Amino acid sequence: MAVTTVPGTRANWLRYAALAAKVLLFALLLSALIWPDLSGIKGKASTARLVVYPIGAMVLPLWWWAYGRTRSKLHSTFPWHADLLMTLPWLIDLIGNRLNLFDTVDWWDDAMHFVLWGFLTAGVLLAFAPRDLSRGLTAFVALGFGATAAVVWELGEYVAFVRNSPELQTAYTDTLGDLALGTMGALLAGLIVYQVRISPTGDEGRRPAVR
Repeated sequence: MAVTTVPGTRANWLRYAALAAKVLLFALLLSALIWPDLSGIKGKASTARLVVYPIGAMVLPLWWWAYGRTRSKLHSTFPWHADLLMTLPWLIDLIGNRLNLFDTVDWWDDAMHFVLWGFLTAGVLLAFAPRDLSRGLTAFVALGFGATAAVVWELGEYVAFVRNSPELQTAYTDTLGDLALGTMGALLAGLIVYQVRISPTGDEGRRPAVR
């Protein structure tokens, strides 16, 4: 099986973007730890976020260091494009909370569930999913990961802070909407990843699909 290669200039840009996103993410996490009142996540499972977000941003680098760099059949070099996509959801969520967008912009929360689950799912697919999957299989994998991750997230929110907050009154409706939007974002991400992979100008190159 051939491995993924990315042109040098693009690889450099993606590497710098991914590293910058991580630096900003950790800076925001550190500031939330030092000045919790200014973080925008106080009262919103801030402790859980301070633990989960760094783990989410570092999953791919840790996997690459422990396993991927010597055994990966998908990538010859570290997949910076996937790493960036897997870091952005945590960073954008923190920025949105820091700027109080979730509480002041009506459509922000819904948009973020759609967009951020799309980013995360795309990153996971690019990092771990075989390139020769058909459109249907890619969509199913995207749906499987995206829906499962969305359920885990909603359960975490409920346990961490929703059950003891005023949001409990509307939690059922809000959770159903969030799950639907996250799943749709994941599905769209899967279809886009498939299209990019079969594109003759894409980084992945054209591959025969498994039917």
